[in-house]
Amino acid sequence: MNEELIEKVKQMIIDSLRIEDMSPAEIDSDAPLFGEGLGLDSIDALQLVVSMEKEFGVVVPDAATGSKVFVSVRSMAAYIGEQRQ
Repeated sequence: MNEELIEKVKQMIIDSLRIEDMSPAEIDSDAPLFGEGLGLDSIDALQLVVSMEKEFGVVVPDAATGSKVFVSVRSMAAYIGEQRQ
């Protein structure tokens, strides 16, 4: 897994969701994004879909794909990596 891509994804999450009191280093790459981890909600998910498309040119075509992609930062980075090849 590309650590640089993981860092970019963390920064994108912070920027797109305006999480001002957190640095990329504080986000656990494997922590759940929803529920107990970062505690994101469905509105945050929509924002991340838009940000991924803008920043990485990667589309999340449907909710089923989204539920796999948005498990953690690592799963987001893996999906972006796969789609960009």
